[in-house]
Amino acid sequence: MAEAEPRSLKQRALDELKVFWVITLYLWLFLGCFTVYRRLILAETGTAYLHYGLALVEAMIIAKVVLLGRMFGFSRRFEDRALIVPVVYKSLLFGLLVLLFGVLEHLVGGWLHRQGLLAGLREIAAAGTYELAARTLMMMVAFVPFFAFTELGRVLGMGRLAAMFFAPPPSS
Repeated sequence: MAEAEPRSLKQRALDELKVFWVITLYLWLFLGCFTVYRRLILAETGTAYLHYGLALVEAMIIAKVVLLGRMFGFSRRFEDRALIVPVVYKSLLFGLLVLLFGVLEHLVGGWLHRQGLLAGLREIAAAGTYELAARTLMMMVAFVPFFAFTELGRVLGMGRLAAMFFAPPPSS
C-alpha cells in the first residue's frame, strides 16, 4: 500500500490554523452564551456588564491550550476504549488544564504589572473558590460535546463525519 505524500509545513500550518479557528468558534459561542447570561443576571441588580470581547479572547486562549495538549499527545490515553472513556477523560483533563492556565495567567499578570505574584493570587482569591470551581465545571461540560465530536471524527474520519452533518443525506 502506497503511503500518502507528506504534507508541507505550509499545509500543516494551514490545517492547524483551521482547527484553531473551529475550536475558537465553538468555545466563543459557548462562552458568549455565559457572558450574555452574566450580563442579564447582573442587569437585575443594576450592574452594567459589557465584557463581550473577553469571551473571544478567552476562547482563543483555551483553543491554544487544547492545541498544545493535542500536540504533546498526553490526551491520547484511553483511545483504545469505548468512546465515552476518552471523551470524559479529555473533558476532565482539559478542564483542569484551563484552570491551571487561568491561575498561571493571573500570576503572570500580577508579575507583568509589577505588583508581584502575590497580587495574582489575591486576584484569584477575590474571585473566590466558587467562581473558579464554577468556571472549571462549565469548561468541563463544554468540552464533553466537543470531544465527543472529535472522537467520532477520529474513529469515522473527520471528512465522513463532516459530510454526515453538513452534506444532504443520500436519496433513498
